[in-house]
Amino acid sequence: MNLTISGHHLEVTPALREYVLTKLSRVLRHFDQVVDVNVLLTVEKQKEKARRQRAEVTLHVKGREIFVENSHEDLYAAIDELMDKLDRQVCRHKDRVQDHHHASAKRMDIPAQN
Repeated sequence: MNLTISGHHLEVTPALREYVLTKLSRVLRHFDQVVDVNVLLTVEKQKEKARRQRAEVTLHVKGREIFVENSHEDLYAAIDELMDKLDRQVCRHKDRVQDHHHASAKRMDIPAQN
């Protein structure tokens, strides 16, 4: 699995990197077939009052790309809410992949009619 954590108008500190990794490990515990993970942490500098912190994750899995973003006044709260959203989407994707398999018509036992 390739992991990229980058910051836009923000320096990614080791503490911030470790926080993202701990939260991401909770998500990856549910689904281990992840190819690539890109995390982008952004500070939007619009006005001093309306300062927003944004976190985005793009998760590449086999056959699909899952993108989640979240904004909050606190970057750690944005990461928490983002990982909750990502966890729900990964679980939903896992259910879709597992429920896809069903018995084919050839293998079904059909009683012979006389």
